[in-house]
Amino acid sequence: MDQESIVYGCIKDSAHFATDSERRRNNRQVMLSLPAADDWPYLCREMFSIPRIEVGYDNYHTEVMHFGASYKAIEYEWNQWMAKFEALLAQLYWMSAVVHLETELSGTHTFTWESTSNGHQPGRGIYQARCEWSHENIFL
Repeated sequence: MDQESIVYGCIKDSAHFATDSERRRNNRQVMLSLPAADDWPYLCREMFSIPRIEVGYDNYHTEVMHFGASYKAIEYEWNQWMAKFEALLAQLYWMSAVVHLETELSGTHTFTWESTSNGHQPGRGIYQARCEWSHENIFL
């Protein structure tokens, strides 16, 4: 039997540093530059909602970029997945990000990044972020 892992979450962008179109354009270009779902990508373009550049009447200031994917036992290569995710965050405008990892063997894990300032700017590194980890076991 295969061990399925589900990864999902969202990245909330920052309205504090750039105009709507500038930050949306940047975040969109970064997401579109992700590899396609070929072979074994840890992060691929198809798992993300790609933000629009235009701001519609139904949007406010914050763009929410949600994502999700199903993997075969990604927890065994979780450090590599996290490194790629943090490299992605380093290129984006964002205020916070949450990743949920649901595993069959080790339960559910939640990882949270929050900017310690008024938002992360691309190229400023991920060092402004605070990471939290929580774990809950599922006992049957």
